[in-house]
Amino acid sequence: MIVKITSKRQVTFPARALDAMGVGPGDQLELQKSSEGFILRPRRIDFSKLGTLIDKIPPGTPPFDIRKFREE
Repeated sequence: MIVKITSKRQVTFPARALDAMGVGPGDQLELQKSSEGFILRPRRIDFSKLGTLIDKIPPGTPPFDIRKFREE
């Protein structure tokens, strides 16, 4: 798959590639250097860093649904 770089160094990825990675508007992608070039991966939330917030969430609060949030 080939993508074009604009004069502002921006790239538009085909929707099917982004869908396959499970990313959408507002998500981040990580570009990682490897011995064969670069690897592009979705950047996921590190839930271990959210442990300090657990006391601030009221008991019985349902889990946050990011997909539903995006649709609204």
